[in-house]
Amino acid sequence: MDEQALLGLNPNADADFRQRALAYFEQLKISQDAWQVCAEALAQSIYSDDHIKFFCFQVLEHQIKFKYSELTEVQQQLIRETLITWLQAQMLNPQPEKTFIRNKAAQVFALLFVTEYLTKWPKFFFDILSVVDLNPRGVDMYLRILMAVDAELVDRDVVHTSEEARRNTLLKDTMREQCIPSLVESWYQILQNYQYNNSELTCQCLEVVGAYVSWIDLSLIANERFINMLLGHMSVEVLREEACDCLFEIVNKGMDPIDKTKLVESLCQVLQSAGLFSIDQEDDVDFLARFSKLVNGMGQALIASWTKLIKNGDMKSAQDTLQAIEAKVALMLQLLIHEDDDISSNIIGFCYDYLHILKQLSALSDQQKANVEAIMLAVMKKLTYDEEYNFENEGEDEAMFVEYRKQLKLLLDRLAQVSPELLLASVRRVFNTTLQNWQTTRFMEVEVAIRLLYMLAEALPVSHGAHFSGDVTKATALQDMMRTLVTSGVSAYQHTSVTLEFFETVVRYEKFFAVEPQHIPTVLMAFLDHRGLRHSSPKVRSRTAYLFSRFVKSLNKQMNPFIEDVLNRIQDLLELSPPENGYQALLSSDDQLFIYETAGVLIVNSEYSAERKQALMRNLLTPLMEKFKVLLEKLMMAQDEDRQMALADCLNHAVGFASRTSKAFSNKQTVKQCGCSQVYLDCLQTFLPALSCPLQKEVLRSGVRTFLHRMIICLEEEVLPFIPSASEHMLKDCEAKDLQEFIPLINQITAKFKTQVSPFLQQMFMPLLHAIFEVLLLPAEENDQSAALEKQMLRRSYFAFLQTVTGSGMSEVIANQGAENVERVLFTVIQGAVDYPDPIAQKTCFIILSKLVELWGGKDGPVGFADFVYKHIVPACFLAPLKQTFDLADAQTVLALSECAVTLKTIHLKRGPECIQYLQQEYLPSLQVAPEIIQEFCQALQQPDAKVFKNYLKVFFQRAKP
Repeated sequence: MDEQALLGLNPNADADFRQRALAYFEQLKISQDAWQVCAEALAQSIYSDDHIKFFCFQVLEHQIKFKYSELTEVQQQLIRETLITWLQAQMLNPQPEKTFIRNKAAQVFALLFVTEYLTKWPKFFFDILSVVDLNPRGVDMYLRILMAVDAELVDRDVVHTSEEARRNTLLKDTMREQCIPSLVESWYQILQNYQYNNSELTCQCLEVVGAYVSWIDLSLIANERFINMLLGHMSVEVLREEACDCLFEIVNKGMDPIDKTKLVESLCQVLQSAGLFSIDQEDDVDFLARFSKLVNGMGQALIASWTKLIKNGDMKSAQDTLQAIEAKVALMLQLLIHEDDDISSNIIGFCYDYLHILKQLSALSDQQKANVEAIMLAVMKKLTYDEEYNFENEGEDEAMFVEYRKQLKLLLDRLAQVSPELLLASVRRVFNTTLQNWQTTRFMEVEVAIRLLYMLAEALPVSHGAHFSGDVTKATALQDMMRTLVTSGVSAYQHTSVTLEFFETVVRYEKFFAVEPQHIPTVLMAFLDHRGLRHSSPKVRSRTAYLFSRFVKSLNKQMNPFIEDVLNRIQDLLELSPPENGYQALLSSDDQLFIYETAGVLIVNSEYSAERKQALMRNLLTPLMEKFKVLLEKLMMAQDEDRQMALADCLNHAVGFASRTSKAFSNKQTVKQCGCSQVYLDCLQTFLPALSCPLQKEVLRSGVRTFLHRMIICLEEEVLPFIPSASEHMLKDCEAKDLQEFIPLINQITAKFKTQVSPFLQQMFMPLLHAIFEVLLLPAEENDQSAALEKQMLRRSYFAFLQTVTGSGMSEVIANQGAENVERVLFTVIQGAVDYPDPIAQKTCFIILSKLVELWGGKDGPVGFADFVYKHIVPACFLAPLKQTFDLADAQTVLALSECAVTLKTIHLKRGPECIQYLQQEYLPSLQVAPEIIQEFCQALQQPDAKVFKNYLKVFFQRAKP
């Protein structure tokens, strides 16, 4: 071996050596006999360096995995002997191998097992067992190999091909027949031998039993001698966690419902008599988490049995099973309420399924009602944050608690289905008690009280948030709690979690303010002062900005008395943050978007006259326009790139804010009706010069483009005078991405204004096409995936543009471009339909061709178009689907074929018998299509039902393709 290259295997080696080692590994993988050198090195223990040993196993692994069939019988025998020799050496070595080497060796053994067990090495396990006997190091390797074999055969995380899945099933069946009983016997011997003197091996063996139990005959394990031994391990501290997991796998195994109930009950009796149900005496949380998972498994297994028995109509056994379930509820509750969330989380499945049973019962016993109440109290207690929760810097622990809370929420929703009255009464009691004394109560208790009120909205659902009408009891209870929430002063509580929960709840129950509007000012003040938008925490300010906009939108007309006051109070929050480093604004620009939208909503939805609305909107937008002009001048002068970027971002924010205010308008309240057209036209006038700024083009153009999209919707035809110059600027030195984003703007204008913009389109049609072709013809690197993708997207955009023009009934835009240009455009469409393997673009091209045939294909169409139809469009309809890349199993391609069928139908519609004659006598014979198929094709094409022809065409091409 190349000793120099091997030095690079050491993780501490320098980069050059490591590179050389990698290259050497690749070289050995393709070499014919390198594996033999590695096999010899392992069998004769030539190297003591761990990384080299690992490397040798990797080379062998590659050989077995990818090139095994190339070896002769003698060479395959050599690999088997090498592994067995290596295994024998493990028991004599003074020191055991490192774990990572043992695991890699086990993987190689497992690979060989999968390859050879059914053919050359049926005694695989017996050979290994005869070598290892009960030697601890040998047993360790044997157990690792078993785990590796299980991973190869049944690991759910590995995606297997159907071929591998079939092979694995056959391997398992053969193992069950030939060796599983012997393997189970060996596990029993190992457990018996090592349970008191080698906990590591015992745990490994328990893990193996747990893994295999899911696919071997359960009676081999679920029998007296095995179960008694496992239960014995439950009392041994170092073994009990693994024993727990092993019992869980046994309980989890599918079996007859009556047998399953008996098995679970007998296990429970023994566990209970061993004192394991006394949770409060146990302080090992790791064990309790496993135990909780086991109890959860037993509970869910009993519930599955109950469900099956009910389904089978065996009411007597179902009743017995229900009693068994009820007997576990006290234990379940102890685990659910445990202060450790992992222990609690592991039992939630049982709890959830138990409530599902209660939901199905016609009436609940007193004990069952008490259980429901106990679960409810447990959930309320466990929803509470603990002292350690870090609100300012949430890490992994915090994320886990948030997930755990989601599980508890599901339990709460399920409780609501079982007993909505009880849930409402319990929440009301907790809420009122807590809010009466909120000043002296710890934050987590106040937060959870408000949180419970918030959660009721989803637990007791109604349509369109109508919580305050309908069921009187419920409406009254919720109204009382909401009144308490907004009048108690709890919004002033000095903790971010309480503050946020307050605002979230107020917004969730916005319909309350329609019933009691007198509370609106109180809540508005909370939003606007140090409790909300001016809170010391950026997290609270940010969330409040969003919630405030939702609150104002939902109240609509009820905001009228407060509009001017609110606008004055948010004035400072609307200021455009200067692009100076170190300036700390209260709100980020994303948060400011919500404030601008809110200001827009307040003005537009007000009952003021159009003049007043215009004046207010001008007050809102003028500062932005003034600032924009100043910043644009500064940008033109800026030298430093960071400074340029900061200024461009700031300009973009200004445009974005103006854009966002326009979201307040609607069909009922248009810009025109509100008298605000001139204000937005002034904005356009102010923002458009940014398009000719040579610096930071991408940022500026994208902002102005978005604004134009909004204005086309809001200002309608008033925007048209600005479009030509804007387009001209946007087409100057642009790249694929610019064009791709510019075309939707033109499509929007075309589709909206149609013939109104025809002169403009005719004028800019060829400049736009020249810009597109120029980019598409740019040479690109062969392997530049992103450039290829950009071109593909641009090509799609180009065809979408042509589709919009033809689809809006404006084919004259194309027709008036002069014969040469028209021809060039038509050829690009034919090319798009046939040459590029992009079904989305192909579909669009066939739509364009159909439209053009419909418009120009008649007797009075443009000169030479009928000729073009026969020479180019008809062939395109055949050449595209005949291409190997045209995959008829792909959904997008089928859509493209469907449009191809429409094109042929349209040609037939416009040209009549002449089209059939051309296909029968000229075109189809030129493709060597058999006369009877030609006949069949033409008949299908003449069917009045287009669907018949679409289906036929698919079959036609499926037959035609080899």
